[in-house]
Amino acid sequence: MADDGFPLQADRRRALIDILGVDLDAVDRQTRAAIEALCDEVISLREELAGARKALSEAELLADNDALCPMFNRRAFEREVRREIALASRFGTPLSLIFTDLDHFKPVNDIYGHATGDAVLLKVSEILLSLTRDTDIVGRLGGDEFGIVLSQATLADSERKAIQLTEQIDALTVRGAEDAPDRGLRIGASCGVVAWQPGEDARHLIARADQAMFAQKANRKSGRSARS
Repeated sequence: MADDGFPLQADRRRALIDILGVDLDAVDRQTRAAIEALCDEVISLREELAGARKALSEAELLADNDALCPMFNRRAFEREVRREIALASRFGTPLSLIFTDLDHFKPVNDIYGHATGDAVLLKVSEILLSLTRDTDIVGRLGGDEFGIVLSQATLADSERKAIQLTEQIDALTVRGAEDAPDRGLRIGASCGVVAWQPGEDARHLIARADQAMFAQKANRKSGRSARS
């Protein structure tokens, strides 16, 4: 492996020497060796810097992404909400937020186990991402709670989007191997939708969406069990 890498290292050294404009034939052997050693050190430092930048980029990506779902975690989501608010404030464009909470997620873990619960969360995240635009911000806020920021979207537009999301998630049913085809656990989702108001910060906007979600959840409650 070392032999394979030597010609590449020599080529890099020559390229660097050419950039420096040094004529090695015009210097003595000791000076030539010192210049070549210095070039090798510069090349090594460049490689280390490139590796460090790659590692930093990967660390930043991991720091922003949810541990399970392919979307932002809460910290990154709140940061992106602040950015979207700054843009909406500057350009006077509409901005809405949907706060989604699954209605019957805890029984999934209790009855079918956490692996099935994780599969449900991944399926829900797939639905959210499939029904939103690339410019929208989607994040998992914790547990079975999700947030969506729709830039340049009116409240009416966002309410229609929330209905689509709700219908798709309401159609999900979890069944175990021993469940009959007509039996299972319906998931369901409650979505709170709010429009950003000028002067409002990210924390207050998310809190209002959270309150709207609880109000919607109360409206959806019926006396019957989630079991089909």
